[in-house]
Amino acid sequence: MASSKKVHVTELVLRDAHQSLLATRMRTADMLPVCPQLDAIGFWSLEAWGGATFDACIRFLKEDPWERLRQLKAALPNTPIQMLLRGQNLLGYRHYSDDVVEAFVKKAAENGVDVFRIFDAMNDMRNIETSVKAVLKSGKHAQGAICYTTSPVHTTEHFVEQARQLEAMGCQSIAIKDMAGLLTPPRTVELFSALSKAIKLPLAFHSHTTVGVANICMYLAVENGARHIDTAISSLSWGTSHSPTESMVVAFQNTPYDSALNLDKLQAIGAYFREVRKKYHQFESVYAEIDTRVQISQVPGGMISNLSNQLKEQGALARMNEVLAEIPRVREDLGFPPLVTPTSQIVGTQAVLNVLTGQRYKSITNEVKLYLQGRYGRAPGKVNEAVRNMGIGSEEVITCRPADRLKPEMHRLRDEVGALAKSEEDVLTYAMFPEIGRKFLEERASGNLKPEELKPRPSGEAAAGPAYAPTDFNVTLHGETYHIRVAGAGHKTDDQRPFFVTVDGVPEQILIEVLGETAATGEAAPAGNGAKPVAKGSKRPKATKEGHVTSSMPGTVVDVMVQPGAKVKAGDPVLVIEAMKMENEVPAAITGTVKAVNVAKGDSVNPDEALVEIE
Repeated sequence: MASSKKVHVTELVLRDAHQSLLATRMRTADMLPVCPQLDAIGFWSLEAWGGATFDACIRFLKEDPWERLRQLKAALPNTPIQMLLRGQNLLGYRHYSDDVVEAFVKKAAENGVDVFRIFDAMNDMRNIETSVKAVLKSGKHAQGAICYTTSPVHTTEHFVEQARQLEAMGCQSIAIKDMAGLLTPPRTVELFSALSKAIKLPLAFHSHTTVGVANICMYLAVENGARHIDTAISSLSWGTSHSPTESMVVAFQNTPYDSALNLDKLQAIGAYFREVRKKYHQFESVYAEIDTRVQISQVPGGMISNLSNQLKEQGALARMNEVLAEIPRVREDLGFPPLVTPTSQIVGTQAVLNVLTGQRYKSITNEVKLYLQGRYGRAPGKVNEAVRNMGIGSEEVITCRPADRLKPEMHRLRDEVGALAKSEEDVLTYAMFPEIGRKFLEERASGNLKPEELKPRPSGEAAAGPAYAPTDFNVTLHGETYHIRVAGAGHKTDDQRPFFVTVDGVPEQILIEVLGETAATGEAAPAGNGAKPVAKGSKRPKATKEGHVTSSMPGTVVDVMVQPGAKVKAGDPVLVIEAMKMENEVPAAITGTVKAVNVAKGDSVNPDEALVEIE
């Protein structure tokens, strides 16, 4: 067999697999025990860092992502560690100055990353160059990635030209990143055949099994020039994840492309993760099966998993079909960006807002406004000018590389985070996510890091524990069953309290009058399935006047932009609320004077509360 045709396997179980299926919640403690077995397989690389893992570590798991990287490097001495890097976005949701990009790549390389897969959500190659140069300077492998998608502007010739740009940039290999599983068998043959003729670099195939044809496409990609494939161990494969590693090893056995990986050893690793997966049952995506709707919605695997979790927190999971139908409309309005982080979050969250508020673009996230200003890069297609006008009015649209307008930031970031940062890595953690990064560093300093609760699997033993009020349940009445989800609680007056719920996915407000109680703990019940706890009752005044500023959905205050006595005009932003990991400016409803501000940064809020009072 010709060794030059051998397939090289990148295993995704430590990053993209659990990001796609378990909302990126796997903890380092569940990775380290199996590392010796993973290290003995002979993978070309193990993807174990980057993507959404950095965010999840500090936001939910209360782990230092840099320490995770160091521990994995020590536990995997024979296998290169690979990370997913979002070009000028790094691991955050905005563009960073070149000095931040260079510092981040340098520290990632020093702490253990050997292969950097670098992409830009817009496929704007200007946003990749600085990262590629930094990786090459560090002596590590720079793999340029092209985000595959379909639209009138995304032709085979378009992708080939981008591959040529990556080759000229100095990339050492090129990956086709099919984040939504959109590649079909004939399109795979056409694309990889054209790429293998146009460029000399090794080609990698990355896809998701959402539609169910990724295995076929992977084999055809290899037959047409790909020599690197991405797979996930079987117990965390399929659905919105990836082709099973064991299955593809079998598929290429006794062919010119034989990977030479040991199937018995892989099966033992699969058994380990089958048990680990059970611990994260509360984060399982209900969209983990084959779903051909992605051919229309184009929603990638990791996005579906996180979108499902976010809708669940808003009590609107049953409206997923409406959101999936709205996403391609928003994407077209924004000029057909590929749906990959951060554009997947930008488009997805705007689609959710369009659905939940009942009016398209009634509320526009800050990230969409930045996108419309050109601050993420050049849109592949034409942006809907009516939407742009709703978002940014007559503001300037930039046409240069967005980072060219950014001044060096590292000095400012070091000053802002101050003594909380014990290392350059800490400064970079703050840089990626200032709010939650600072909170993480503060909790670490005070010894109060506490990861979110992993709930026991329902069983007879678990059922014998404390009885909590459910927040997600079915009610059967006169033979009809209704799904009820409690999203938040309003103001208690005497013995009444409103609750914000969904009934079969339709948002409702119900008023509960307490006539009797079965328990008197006085404590709020913890929410199930990863949802936020139901509030005991708001201490803020109820919104009753036109000048009372409210939030359209439960969320967290990330910025207060006015103080009592300030003069505001209708439409002026007064607050910034974070919901579903995206920020949304809340405008003043009337022109007047701010009488009271009833919130502070970090407060959780519900829809019926008067957050700011304007007269």
